[in-house]
Amino acid sequence: MAQQVFATKGNLINARRSLKQAQLGYELMDRKRNILIREMVSLSDAAKELKEGLENTFNEAYSALRTANIVGGVINVEQMPVDTSIEVSYRSVMGVELPTVTIEKQKPKLRYVITDTNTQFDKAYISFIKAKEMSIMLAEIENSIYRLSVAIRKTQKRANALKNIVIPNYKEQVKFITNALEEKEREEFSRQKIIKATMQRSK
Repeated sequence: MAQQVFATKGNLINARRSLKQAQLGYELMDRKRNILIREMVSLSDAAKELKEGLENTFNEAYSALRTANIVGGVINVEQMPVDTSIEVSYRSVMGVELPTVTIEKQKPKLRYVITDTNTQFDKAYISFIKAKEMSIMLAEIENSIYRLSVAIRKTQKRANALKNIVIPNYKEQVKFITNALEEKEREEFSRQKIIKATMQRSK
């Protein structure tokens, strides 16, 4: 790349400016990558904890439901309505849009006749509602982790291109032009010296 550029002071100024911008770009990309990685690690820890809690909640719910069916037989439950209490908004982390899910807290409405059930069925019903809320929270976190991982890969790719291709090319360009200009200055100095010596001899 450097050999294709004319060795002029203007090109040297442009090359140095471009090198500085590329180095600044790499620093920003590296900083962004580190911030995104920290955010993803934090969310990954939260997701792991939430998954464990969700698994325990489902186990409790199914265990209570089995006990309720054994004690009281199969219980008829109204069809559950579509949940419209969920809203999704977004927050930006270094330009990456991450979802934030909010659930409108509502008092659980019984979908069965309480006199036809037992306490184990009530426990199962409450546990399944809790599991639904936890599943929504987990979906938010896992979607955020996915978006962050995609952004991290893109940022890393751009940072690598700057570090391994763009910056070395501009450094080589600056070096080439600098050396060529210094060589021209030496040649000009030698030429002026020869002219001066010739003029002195002619006197």
